[in-house]
Amino acid sequence: MSLVGGIVIFCISWWMCLFIVLPIGVRGQFEAGEIPEGTEEGAPAEPMLAKKAIWATIGAAVCTVLAGLVVVPLLRYYGA
Repeated sequence: MSLVGGIVIFCISWWMCLFIVLPIGVRGQFEAGEIPEGTEEGAPAEPMLAKKAIWATIGAAVCTVLAGLVVVPLLRYYGA
């Protein structure tokens, strides 16, 4: 796997992992009891995006390593 291929796999994995962790631990404003005027009551009270971006990065790194462990031997076997 080339460097560019690894970067592409990491970027795709990062977005997939981000979408997986986004709903984890989210409480709506109606659950928290505080609904600021002009906002939707179902909007997250505290989205914790920085923490979720870190988890997405860790997950994407693991997925990229796993993909590399699968792709590199296949490329060697088929002579590409």
